[in-house]
Amino acid sequence: MIGFAREENAGLVCDGVPLSAIAEAVGTPVYVYSAAAFRARYRAIDAAFGRYPHALHYALKANSTLAVARLIRDLGGAADANSIGEIDLARRAGFEPAQIVFTGVGKSPAELERAVPLGLKAINVESAGELARIEAIAARTGRAVRVAVRINPDIDANSHPHISTGLKINKFGVPLETARELLDTIGTRPALTLVAIHAHVGSQMTTIDPLRRAAAFLAGLADDLRRHGVALEYLDCGGGLGISYDGRDVPSAEEYVSALVGEVRHTGLPIVIEPGRAIAGPSGALLARVVDVKPRDAASDFVVVDAGMTELIRPALYGAFHRIDVVSAASGAPVRQYEIVGPVCESSDVLGRDRRLPRLEVGDLVAIGDAGAYGSAMASNYNRRPLPPEVLVDEGGWRVIRRRQTLDDMLALET
Repeated sequence: MIGFAREENAGLVCDGVPLSAIAEAVGTPVYVYSAAAFRARYRAIDAAFGRYPHALHYALKANSTLAVARLIRDLGGAADANSIGEIDLARRAGFEPAQIVFTGVGKSPAELERAVPLGLKAINVESAGELARIEAIAARTGRAVRVAVRINPDIDANSHPHISTGLKINKFGVPLETARELLDTIGTRPALTLVAIHAHVGSQMTTIDPLRRAAAFLAGLADDLRRHGVALEYLDCGGGLGISYDGRDVPSAEEYVSALVGEVRHTGLPIVIEPGRAIAGPSGALLARVVDVKPRDAASDFVVVDAGMTELIRPALYGAFHRIDVVSAASGAPVRQYEIVGPVCESSDVLGRDRRLPRLEVGDLVAIGDAGAYGSAMASNYNRRPLPPEVLVDEGGWRVIRRRQTLDDMLALET
């Protein structure tokens, strides 16, 4: 089995490598990734397109560790960057500028000054003002810049409100009426080359309907543009495909791609998508060790582990659910109800509420599942806690791809 599984004599393993052995060697907390799972999940989406022209721009915001970015590059993927830092990371990982799209709602003047001359595949424009700033920089360089207009289609992603991006009340994209005005004028502005229109309505979508509606919206607008003499190179359908954190059914790669292609095919335009979580999420786990057990109420205990919201903020930020498993639980061990909490000085530092697990003791190892996306990428130094190391398991072996941060690392920028 690819990824994380339980073996009778080894407990939880990642592609056959016991997680307990990694924790013993590297310490905890530690992120562990399955290279095989990354490859399999990327290839499933890629293969679902069949012969339909497409490009997968991996969303670096999900997990931008250098070794992960290089793994995606080696698979033939492209990159979606949300900052100049992610663009720089992508280039260090081996992506060419023409393989990078630059998204993000607040691109600073300094970022645009650096990004415009690079020759990126596109800068996804978020406002009329941003387009004017891009145009002014491009005019100075004497080279037309490739742009796509991100449009807010007012489509509900039906996901958590903090990760919904396609409604009018969200800060993302250009309202349709404004977008039409921009699209009508870009062709007369020599410093700009319109290559695509873009819509991304949210993250962690577990139903097809919002994704299909967004694709239909783009296809309809592309048809209208063609009738007015505006030819596009591709349609950027964004990302947002969810994963199953709690075991419930979610759309497969095939269902997802079929919905997009079904709406876009008549246009003949290639499709660009920006998957992140769908590739990285199930490909990683966070290992933590129990540091204390204390009473909660008559029926349950608090279990304090050495990982918390500084390593994985999603439960505190979104109320997100992550599976938690005991790494070396004995078969038939007695079960008790626990609140799994971290060591950070915040009451919101809870990784799992009311979990029934084999009886835990200080020193036991637990694995927090589906943590490959928005885990390490969102980690912080709050409470002066060092960023955890990251380990990549590949072809029966493993290696540290980011060492544990030290206090000296944290203080290196301070005087």
